[in-house]
Order: sequence, then structure tokens, then C-alpha cells
Amino acid sequence: MAPRDRFRIGIVAGEASGDVLGAALIRALRREIPNLEIEGIGGPRMQQEGCRSLFPMEMLSIIGITELLGSLWSILSMRRKLFRHFRLNPPDLFIGIDAPQFNIGFERRLREAGIRTVHYVSPTVWAWRSYRIREIRKAVDHMLVLFPFEADLYREHGIPVTFVGHPLADEFSEVPDRMAVRRTLGLPEDSVVIGLLPGSRRSELQRHADLFVRTAKWLHRRNSRLSFAAAFVGESTQAQFMEAVARNRAGTLPLTTFLGRSRDVMIAADVIVLASGTAALEAALLKRAMVVTYKVSWITYFLVRMLLHVRMISMVNNLAGRELVPELLQHRANPAAIGRAVEYFLTHPEYRGEVVAEMDRIGQALRKDASRCAAEVIRGLLPRVPGEQRVSADG
Repeated sequence: MAPRDRFRIGIVAGEASGDVLGAALIRALRREIPNLEIEGIGGPRMQQEGCRSLFPMEMLSIIGITELLGSLWSILSMRRKLFRHFRLNPPDLFIGIDAPQFNIGFERRLREAGIRTVHYVSPTVWAWRSYRIREIRKAVDHMLVLFPFEADLYREHGIPVTFVGHPLADEFSEVPDRMAVRRTLGLPEDSVVIGLLPGSRRSELQRHADLFVRTAKWLHRRNSRLSFAAAFVGESTQAQFMEAVARNRAGTLPLTTFLGRSRDVMIAADVIVLASGTAALEAALLKRAMVVTYKVSWITYFLVRMLLHVRMISMVNNLAGRELVPELLQHRANPAAIGRAVEYFLTHPEYRGEVVAEMDRIGQALRKDASRCAAEVIRGLLPRVPGEQRVSADG
């Protein structure tokens, strides 16, 4: 192939966390490739970095089997239109960022059409539905993974892979001062603060809002000196939570809510109660004690349990190789159980110290300048620029 000095990359991110990863990756790619055109599906952060989004990313921000069924037709229609666009205007490379339900099948079709594909963030084949790795082998030219044990799995199956580290770990080389953040948020400096992070999606708040409010009431009845701080990504989820506060007659709780300040709430908190997901890893990188919980519809739960082959769902616990922090899921997710787990952290400082030390080890292992590493691998998969010196990826 003739050398090139201008490139076009297709890209799809499916939710807020993918938008953050995609924006950082685009910044790193532009340092490697100044003349770069990027289009596909991206959120506001990716668009700010110059990604042309052909469809709204919110259409892909769906979790759970029952929730997916309601939007399936519109998603399939969008995927057909996007494939037709890339088939008629082939990019030099396609990058799928997470969103495996959409991206893996889409990548396979693109690859069959002669377009090279990279997938950034491995599906959880190590945890459940391991048979998907056969589909991934057909779909992906190169896999970029965030965790070291994932790279071992892909090498075993003959799939080109690079462990690039986790972008969140790069952000947390130093933990900000708790009391300084409390002053910024207007939270009491002399109180024990419990952080509440019930999720980012409306479907998660439907499952978690009452549970988190009742847990806060349970804890406050036993210790009136506790105060609570809750963070939400948008006004709609904040409103859902406040409806639960009213429904559970919890208006007198010492509770402060924040929009878009989840990280600050984590830093300010002594212990965090959170919905399982990226927030748990972020809390671990901030070295904060936490209790992880999650609820889904019973249909989703039973289907997942049939295909699950790990004991723990939190990435923090899987990286530690043991239940470092409590996981209270589905029927075990009740106010008393969650409240007792929070109290154990507060009354056993030596245990809390051991947990924080393990979190520090995890953070160091994941800190590799992920976006730069990923950009270097992607650059190596593109056609050569005249006079270019190639950097080989450690795959």
C-alpha cells in the first residue's frame, strides 16, 4: 500500500465511560497523526475532540436484557445505516470502544468487508459467556485490554492483544486531600461522610434509589452523627433519587446531593456505597473503602447466573483475586446487610488499612499511560507515513 499522510478512522462508543475513553484516545491519536478524520458514534467529549457523530450515542446506552428488547429495532436500523456508510466510504481502520453487544458483530461485518478493526476494552469473557471469544477472533484484528489477566486469555486463543493499562489509573497518581474537597463541596469536615453512588442510568435508579435511601436511614438511626453525600450524572436521575427520599420519608436525613461531582464525592467520603461498574474501580484508585451492590430484573439475573463462571462481579475484587470489598447483589442487597458492611469499615480501621494498601498495589499495576499506548498500537496498524519510524507494540 502506498504511503499516506492523511487518515480516516471509524469509531463507535456506546455510553458515557466509552465517551471518556474515546476522547482521551482521540487526543493521543492526534498527537501521533495530525491529519486525522474520525467519524462514527461518539458522545459530547469525543465530539469536542473532533469526532463527527453520525448518530446519537444515547441510543446505545442501554443495560439489561429486558431494557434492550424495547429499543432493539431502532438499534438494528442504526447499525444497518452505519455499516452502509462505512462500506461505501471505507475508513483506514475501525475502532470499537466497549459496547460489545453492538460493536463485536459490527466489527465482524466490517472485517469481512476488508476493513481492519481494533476493539478497545475487552468484553468480560473472563467472567461470563466465554464462548464469545470465538466471535471476537472473527471480528477483531487487534484487542486493546485494560487489565493484565485479559491479555493472557487472548494470547491463549491466538488473538493479537496489547495490555495498555487503564486510563483511570493514569489520572490518580496522587489522591487529592479529603478535607480540601469537603470544604469545596460544603460538607462537614468533622463528620463521618458516607458517599452514595446509585448509578448513572435511569434504569439503575429504578432498581437502586429506594435501596440506597433506606440504607442511609438504617445507618443514620444507628449513628446520628453520620452525614451523606450522593452524586448523579444528570437532573433526571437526581430527581428519581429525591422521589425515593420523599417516598421513604427521609427528608430529615443529613443528605447533600450533587450533579456531575461523583469523583469529588468519592474523595470526600469515608466509605462509599455504590452500584457495581466503573465507579468501583475509580473508588479503588482513589483508595476509598466501599461496599458494592447491584440489582437487575429477575429475568436478567437468572439468565446471567446461568452463564456466569466467576464468583465475584466487581473488577476490584477480581483484580485482587479475592473479595477485597463486600459485594451485596440482588437478594443480598438490603439496607441492613449494606449498612452492616459500612459499619464494619468504620469500626475496623486495621481492616480498612489493609484494603487501601491492596488498592494502591492495583493502581500501580494499571498505570501505563493507556491512551498513549493504545494510540501507538493503532498507529502501527495504519499505512505508513513517508519517512516514518515505527514503534512496535508490546502485544
